[in-house]
Amino acid sequence: MKVLDLRCGQGHGFEGWFASEDDFVRQHEQGLVECPLCGDKAIARLPSAPRLNLSGAKAPAQPQPPQQASSQAVTTTAANPSAAGLQALWMQAMREVIKNTEDVGTRFPEEARRIHYGETEARGIRGQATPEQRAELSEEGIDVLPLAIPDALKGPAH
Repeated sequence: MKVLDLRCGQGHGFEGWFASEDDFVRQHEQGLVECPLCGDKAIARLPSAPRLNLSGAKAPAQPQPPQQASSQAVTTTAANPSAAGLQALWMQAMREVIKNTEDVGTRFPEEARRIHYGETEARGIRGQATPEQRAELSEEGIDVLPLAIPDALKGPAH
């Protein structure tokens, strides 16, 4: 198994796991490798140092105690933002949006109006709308937040 450090054209860094170097090259050439944050397929491989087990090497340091709670870990990350920490927070937020909203697809403008005018129960929805449709909804007093959800989050969780 090869673990590669990758970066998309937007500067998001992430790891990719592949069966071999050839497997990465084949998938990359076929456009199958994409950024899990933004879906960009312009992926570059970053240099990485392999982990080598050499005889006579020192024993690994004692493991640190685990953090108390995942919410505290998020707070710590938010208090000390780094690129990786911000990406993790953004991915967590996107998962929450997906978990707590209904995907109404291209019916989004119609469904948003039905909710706004009390024709159906109020609930969180997400879907697709053109810039013109979003402007029309805004003129009607319907709040809409454009949000790009990466394709990697739209499928089943791994």
